[in-house]
Amino acid sequence: MMNFSFTSTPDIHFGAGKIKSLPGLVSPFGKKTFLLTGRKSFRSGIYYQQLLDALSEQGLQLRISAVEGEPTPQSVDVLRDENAGFNPDVVIAIGGGSVIDAGKALSAMLTVHGSIRDYLEGVGDRVHPGTKIPFIAVPTTAGTGSECTKNAVISETGSSGFKKSLRHRNFVPDIALIDPRLTFDCPPFITATSGMDAFTQLLEPYLSNIANPFTDSLAVAGLEQVSMHLKRSYHQADELRARSGMSMAACLSGICLANAGLGLVHGFASSIGGLFPVAHGLICSVMMYPVNKITVDKLRSSLSSSNALSKYARVGEIFAGDCGKSDDWYIDFLMETIHSLHHELQIPHLSDFNISENDFDAIVAKTANRNHPVNMEKEELIQILEKAL
Repeated sequence: MMNFSFTSTPDIHFGAGKIKSLPGLVSPFGKKTFLLTGRKSFRSGIYYQQLLDALSEQGLQLRISAVEGEPTPQSVDVLRDENAGFNPDVVIAIGGGSVIDAGKALSAMLTVHGSIRDYLEGVGDRVHPGTKIPFIAVPTTAGTGSECTKNAVISETGSSGFKKSLRHRNFVPDIALIDPRLTFDCPPFITATSGMDAFTQLLEPYLSNIANPFTDSLAVAGLEQVSMHLKRSYHQADELRARSGMSMAACLSGICLANAGLGLVHGFASSIGGLFPVAHGLICSVMMYPVNKITVDKLRSSLSSSNALSKYARVGEIFAGDCGKSDDWYIDFLMETIHSLHHELQIPHLSDFNISENDFDAIVAKTANRNHPVNMEKEELIQILEKAL
């Protein structure tokens, strides 16, 4: 049996209607509660005012703020400075992955001095001690799995931009409350790109060079949910079973990536997201097919046997829903499935974001290839970008 470590998971509360239990989960942490949301979706829904009333009934002292877009060093610093004097006992973030990352970063930065930039991997020169204010994550999308991860992704866009993590094993949320009904208000485009992000975050840890039996079993369980429910959640927004399946897939993807890492799709998501103002889930959606297609082609051209090809075949079998075919048939079926999802879910191309071949060298220079089942040379990375263009 191989050696591995496994990061702890939050106290997970999963199911339709679980949002009603949030006030009771908050009270044990103390009276002073900081609530962070997005600016539109959750606040305009039916649950927002109900939650505020229920929190007030618990006698909690509440401060509320909203964020928009992916968190930047400046936005996190401002959020921290504006609310440090409140000295909350607990931080709650209700929203998509960006809102949860912002809340996770806030809970950590309230306990230290300096800018968050100082503590970011590959950017700053300070090591965060892992202290934080208790943190509760409540996702309203089914994608990033940030409710179960130990990192907050912070971005700065531009020629010297970056997409880096504030990371510590203590930053795993204390509680993840996952109510699939909160995803009903997601527009189809967000449902699609979030779902493809979850798909990526299950497939990449499954193929990872540091995968282990725990992450493999969770990844397979999550991929089964994606195979059954991704398209249904896109076409039938209010179908609870489909929304629940994708919420479960996203949760599992967060646990998997926290323990087995991510691959080349997310390598591109980091580099492209730092250079251009394109949302994380959208980049993953665009890059999913070309990365995996060229990865499979390279693995097949190798004379050595590959465990990754066997895993690709296993995933293809899950999506095909039958057995008895060859590994090559299942691998081809999976590639065709990912390619068809790009069209059915109306995913755009890189060229739609004013990215051109002139940008390829800059993107490749910043693209990491960690944990991917095969090493890619610069020419192959360029080939992937050409397919995505």
